Amino acid sequence: MQKRTLGQQGLTTSAIGYGAMGINLAYGPSDEQEGVQTIQRAFDLGVTFFDTAQVYGWGENEKVVGRAVKDFRDEVQIATKFGFTKEWGHDSRPENIRSVIDDSLRYLGTDHVELFYQHRVDKNVPIEDVAGTVKELIEAGKVKYFGMSEAGPETIRRAHAVQPVTALQTEYSLFERDVEALFPTLNELGIGFVPYAPLGRGFLTGTAKPAEEYDETDFRRTDARWQPGNFEKNVEAIRQLTALAESKGGTVAQLALAWLLTRGEHIVPIPGTRNAKRIAENAGAADLTLSAEDLARIDEILPTGGYGARYGSASLPDWE
Repeated sequence: MQKRTLGQQGLTTSAIGYGAMGINLAYGPSDEQEGVQTIQRAFDLGVTFFDTAQVYGWGENEKVVGRAVKDFRDEVQIATKFGFTKEWGHDSRPENIRSVIDDSLRYLGTDHVELFYQHRVDKNVPIEDVAGTVKELIEAGKVKYFGMSEAGPETIRRAHAVQPVTALQTEYSLFERDVEALFPTLNELGIGFVPYAPLGRGFLTGTAKPAEEYDETDFRRTDARWQPGNFEKNVEAIRQLTALAESKGGTVAQLALAWLLTRGEHIVPIPGTRNAKRIAENAGAADLTLSAEDLARIDEILPTGGYGARYGSASLPDWE
């Protein structure tokens, strides 16, 4: 597995990481032991960057990640996040940030995390206070690098002036392109980028089913991309992408991840899965080379992204 560098502060990770959210949140019933085994399989295949968050089960997901990596903790990079409340509001007050990191370290069974993200911008707390608090945690050795998620150019600049931002995390895939508007800012400031949901929340694996066939607890039952009208168009796009991938000896998921790796040298996607076989498939994407002709064909199939806006909104995210 190739290595990549996020930001300019020294964080080096595998070119493809692993997003652990789905083990405990949003994708229906799960088996935590299977999650542990999947993470360990990812490490065996060269994946060293593992992403979790407070809100993914309120400690339960972090415990799974901690259990999984305990025997090779010094060889991996862990990212976790603060800033949500249990009511899905925001809380980035300095005292809460300090409380979250202490809880997260306890759940993870470690004395530090490599990357600590503000999960969502909290408009009630000046971003300078947030960045300053994380800077204190870095100085205390509890955190190595500062990250942000779903933040806009002005907010990123203000935070970066207090504590350099190592990485921005936002949804990005063949289905979701809006974040490309932020790339000039990231490039100017030397900030890495971590795409979450890089496989279109599972659609780009070629296994999508109609919305009503998912478990009641699976958010894809209401996701706009799975709704009638959008669903059929997205399935047709996947059919064409699959044909292209197979012509190169790969799968559509590998094609989607390989495409992301062409978008910049400091991009590290974090696909999630509970399936060890899928882990091997995802890791293999790092070895799939796309030509200029391949990229042009992808643009023909999905020139502006998938059908159906994320979170059901037809407007751009509220990035400031």
